[in-house]
Amino acid sequence: MLFQEHISLFVDDLKALGRSKATITGYTQDLTFFEKWLQQQFNCQVFTEDIVLEDVEKFLFMLREERQYKPSSMKRMHIALKMFFQLAWKKKWCTVDIASEIKPVRIPQKERDYLTEQEVMEFVAKMTHKLGKVVVLTLFYSGLRIAEALALDVEDVDMEKRKIYVRNGKGNKSRTIPIADKLYDILVDYCQWRVESDAFFATEKTGRLSKVRVQALVRETRQALGWKRTITPHSFRHSFASRLVEKNVNIVSVSKLLGHSDLKTTSIYTHASMSQLEEAVDVL
Repeated sequence: MLFQEHISLFVDDLKALGRSKATITGYTQDLTFFEKWLQQQFNCQVFTEDIVLEDVEKFLFMLREERQYKPSSMKRMHIALKMFFQLAWKKKWCTVDIASEIKPVRIPQKERDYLTEQEVMEFVAKMTHKLGKVVVLTLFYSGLRIAEALALDVEDVDMEKRKIYVRNGKGNKSRTIPIADKLYDILVDYCQWRVESDAFFATEKTGRLSKVRVQALVRETRQALGWKRTITPHSFRHSFASRLVEKNVNIVSVSKLLGHSDLKTTSIYTHASMSQLEEAVDVL
């Protein structure tokens, strides 16, 4: 069977496993890119059973050395290929277990830059978009991903119980986030003037606020402040996690609030100030 046809069957398998739409779209794009590259290499249609490990390795080498793919992009491509060939071996679409031979992509671990509460207040004060301010502060005081915040409906924000319910987070995982006192006051005020809509964050003109719009607002504010550092909506989520760890909140609790399934992911949001390092060695 053609590789292209097996990609469609692979997608069906992902859907049956309940994978998110974003994950399925990403893997499909990656595998389709690989299929087109193979066609260019051999100048003919490609059958799954004809693909060998060397083809995969040459493709990954091309992405890394010629296309200059970032480690994070390489990792996703690696995962897509490995998952496909694991299924191909299981379903006997190929005669060789390619998946077990694909070498993992290592991503350098580095701490993420984060904003202090004072810097966030300075940033928000410079914003001219009223709703944008509320969204940014919600990210900063809840740790929500931007997509999660903008996907919230009115019923997902329980002001009486002071809870935010994330129905379909990354990986289709749900979680409940307590509303912090500072965020509660912000949302109480917001509820006095928010527009009537099923979406919690919405405008009269466009309805649910879009991710692109928030990204533009953050970029415009950073430029207005003259800051050279990279600031994105996700920066406020990073800062939420960093502040919790800084205040000695257990990293397991931080991980649950962020919706991480692996503590290793949470660790890149932690930081150690020089004063904390000095205190650490003083115990010796």
